[in-house]
Amino acid sequence: MSVDDFTVLMKALSDSNRVRALIALRDRELCVCQLMELLELAISTVSKHMSILKQAKLVRTRKTGRWVYYSLDNTQTTQGELTDLAIKSLIESETIIRDASRIKKILNSDIEELCGKQRGAKCCPSGDK
Repeated sequence: MSVDDFTVLMKALSDSNRVRALIALRDRELCVCQLMELLELAISTVSKHMSILKQAKLVRTRKTGRWVYYSLDNTQTTQGELTDLAIKSLIESETIIRDASRIKKILNSDIEELCGKQRGAKCCPSGDK
């Protein structure tokens, strides 16, 4: 790993919303609207955070038409180890426990209704979860 790669990785992990998003992705793939709901942020902010995580090779994307889904990218050993460390270190934190409860509710929500709630966010095709 180069110094530049290391700097990009550390920058990606230096924001609490990005760390929360990483931990939320630990067992699943989430679409933008689900991340927006969890983090309570605008689509542009979530997209910027996810772009930084993708640049650091911590997440990968899957597109279905215009819609983007995110999941962890554990193909890079160092990044996967850091993600595992973040999860193990924070799994009992109040914020992460609260997020886990919110994710359960978000995943049980009707995806179309959730996306419709997000003021014009184009994130999930009808019928996909």
